[in-house]
Amino acid sequence: MNTLPEVPLSRREMLLGLGALVVGAVVPLPGRSGRLLGAEAATGPLVANAFVCIAPDSTVTVLSPNIELGQGPFTGLATLVADELDADWSQMRAAHAPADARLYANPTFGVQGTGGSTSMYVGYESLRKAGAAARALIVAAAAQSWDVPAAEITIERGVVRHAGSGRSGSFGDFVAPAGQLTPPAEPVLKTPDRFIYIGRPLPKLDTRAKTDGSAQYTLDVYRDDMLIAVVAHAPKFGATVASFDDAAARRVRGVVDVRGTDFGVAVYATSTWAALRGRQALAVRWNEAAAELRSTAAIEAEALALVRSRGQVAAERGALDAALAAGHQLIEAEYTFPYLAHAPLEPLDAVIERRGDLIEVWMGSQIQTGDQMVIAQVCGVKPGQVRLNTMLTGGSFGRRAQQGSQFAAEAAAVFMAAGGRRPVKLFWTREDDIRGGFYRPQMVHRLRGAIDAEGRIVAWEQVIAGRSILTGSTFEGAMVNGIDQTMVEGAADLPYAVPNLQVSVHVTKSPVPVLWWRSVGHTHTGYVVETFIDELLERAGKDPIAGRIELLADQPRMAGVLRRVAEISQWDSPPPAGRARGVAVVYSFNSWVAEVAEVSIGPAGEPRVHKVWCAVDCGRAVNPDIVAAQMEGGIGYGLGAGLYGAITLDEGGSVRQSNFHDYRSLRIGEAPEIEVAIMPSAERPTGVGEPGTPPIMPAVANALRRLTGKPARQLPLVQRG
Repeated sequence: MNTLPEVPLSRREMLLGLGALVVGAVVPLPGRSGRLLGAEAATGPLVANAFVCIAPDSTVTVLSPNIELGQGPFTGLATLVADELDADWSQMRAAHAPADARLYANPTFGVQGTGGSTSMYVGYESLRKAGAAARALIVAAAAQSWDVPAAEITIERGVVRHAGSGRSGSFGDFVAPAGQLTPPAEPVLKTPDRFIYIGRPLPKLDTRAKTDGSAQYTLDVYRDDMLIAVVAHAPKFGATVASFDDAAARRVRGVVDVRGTDFGVAVYATSTWAALRGRQALAVRWNEAAAELRSTAAIEAEALALVRSRGQVAAERGALDAALAAGHQLIEAEYTFPYLAHAPLEPLDAVIERRGDLIEVWMGSQIQTGDQMVIAQVCGVKPGQVRLNTMLTGGSFGRRAQQGSQFAAEAAAVFMAAGGRRPVKLFWTREDDIRGGFYRPQMVHRLRGAIDAEGRIVAWEQVIAGRSILTGSTFEGAMVNGIDQTMVEGAADLPYAVPNLQVSVHVTKSPVPVLWWRSVGHTHTGYVVETFIDELLERAGKDPIAGRIELLADQPRMAGVLRRVAEISQWDSPPPAGRARGVAVVYSFNSWVAEVAEVSIGPAGEPRVHKVWCAVDCGRAVNPDIVAAQMEGGIGYGLGAGLYGAITLDEGGSVRQSNFHDYRSLRIGEAPEIEVAIMPSAERPTGVGEPGTPPIMPAVANALRRLTGKPARQLPLVQRG
C-alpha cells in the first residue's frame, strides 16, 4: 500500500524544520495592525501571515494561501518573492499554506479561500513585501556576521556578497543569525525597472512533479486501516432517503459497513471496487415529496414567461420607455442557457482521520475556512482541532468553492457515521459529479434595443430570469444587496454608452443546487450583451469593432484590447473563403479581454472554429506564459461548453447526462489555433483565471451570424436530441 508520511500542519512542524528562517508579511485585515512581523524564534510561534521559508540548504519555500488548481498561483506568488529576495529561480519551491484564516484570509472574501481570479491581485503587494523583508534579514545577518555596513551587501541570484572584503555566502549560511533579527517595519520594494523575474516567462514550479507522477493528489493519500467510501445520492434533487435494504450490499466481498447519512447511503469497503459494487447492490427507496420533478424544458418555460414582464430593477438610466416608443428601429431577442456542470478532471474526494483530539483532513479545499468550520461542526470539535491539508487538485472551475461547504460536510458525516475511528476516504465518481448538481444556473434573457435614424443605439432593455447563486447561501449577507449581483454582472454595468437603459431580474426557485462556474454571471451576460450589441451595430451599418470603440469613449482599456485584437487578427482583411470572423469583448474580474474567432460550417452543419485571436489587459503580467495559458484554457473551456455543454432533466427530474460521452467537452481535434497578445501595463495585476472564457462564444456566434444570416440565441450551439 502506498502510505504517505505524516503531513503535519503546525507552523513549527511544517515551516521551521531544521532551523529554517520564516518571514511573514501581513495582509491588513479588520482589527489587525497590518504591521510586518519578523522571524520566528525556535521556541515561539509566528503570529502573522508567514509566506516565506528559507531552509539551511538555501531553498526558499513560498507558502501559498491559494489552492493550486492548475491556474498557477504557486509559480506566480513564488515569482513575486524571488524577485524581491533576489533568489535564483532554481532555489524556489512552493507549498500550500496551512488552513488558518487568522493568517491567510483573502481580504476580498474575509476568509481563506481562492476565487474570483484574485490570487495575484491580492498577493502582488503582500508577497513582494514578504520577499523584501526576507532579503532585509539576510542582508542584516550577513552584515553582522562579516562586521561590515549593510549598505555594502549585495545579493544576486541567491549569492550574498561583500565586494570590499571579497566574502560571499548563500542564504542558508545566514538562516540562524537572521532568525534572531527584526525585519524592517516597511521593507523597501523594487521599482519595476529593477525587476528580474516579474514579467518574464518562467517555468512553472509544479510541472515536473505533475509530469513524473510524484505530485500528490487526494486520491494518492492512503492511511493505515483506511476505509474507502462512496455514497448513493438521490437520483432527483431534493429527494431524501425513505428506507434502504443493504443486505445484498453487505454480501459483496470487501464491504465493511453501510450507513445512512443526511447526504444519502454510504457504503464502506476495503477497496474502491468493493465500495462501488456494494453501492450498486443497494436497494434504496427515496422520498420525493420535496424533489424537483420538472424537466429542464418546463423550468425554462417558466423563466421565459417571467422575462416577458419587467422584474426587480438592477440598473436604470435615462427614459427607456420614451426611447422605445419613439418609433426607432426596434430589435427584440430572447436567449436561453442550460445548466452546466463544472466537470473537472478530478472529481470530489477527501480523506479524514482522527489523531487524538484532532481531526486531520486531506482534500482539494478551495474555501479552507468554510471547509474547516463545517468539518469541525460535524465532528463535534473546535475549528482549531481540524488540520486541513490543502492538496494539489485536478481542476475546479468553481466546483470546489461550495457555499456551505457541502462536500466537506458530507465527508465529515460519512466519517462520523462509520464511528469516527478508522480513516475514511470518500470519493465521487465522474457520474456522481455530473449528476451531483451545483451547476451553472439555467438562465433566460429578453432584450429590446432601439436604433435612431442616425444609426445611434438609443435604448437597451434587458430582463433576466433564473436562479440566484447567493440567495439563501452563507454568502448572502455579505454579497447580496437587494439583488444578487452575480446574476446581472456585465449587464447592469453595461460598458457601452447607451443613454436609455434598464436591466431587471426575476429570481426563480428550484431544488437543483447551483454554483458559480468559471466567470460566473459573465458566462451568460457576456454572451447576450456581445451578440445583441453586434446585431444592433449591424443594423446600424457599423463595423463591429469600430462601432464598439465608438461606444467606449469612457472605457479606454476596453477600447485598447479591441484595437489590439483587430491588429493581430488583421480584422480589415477578408477571411478565407467559406469562413467568417466574429468579435466580442468582456470586462470581468478587473481584466479586459477581446477575442476574434474565425469560423466555418462543417459538413454536418456544425460550427468549426479554426483560429482565435485574444488580446488581454490584466495589468502587469507577472508570468506571461501563465497569462497566455489561462487565456487558452479559458477559451477551450468556454468553447466546449458553448458548443456542446448542457445538463438536462427529463420529465420526472432525473439528470440525463452521466460522463464525458454525453456531457461533451472540447476534444483535441476540435481545438482552434490560439494567438494571445498581452497588453503592456504598469498597473497592479488583475484576474486571468476566468476572463478568457466569456468572450469566446459570442465571438463564435457573431461569426456564425455572418455566415448563416441567423442569430444564435440558444446554447449549446450543437443541439442534441
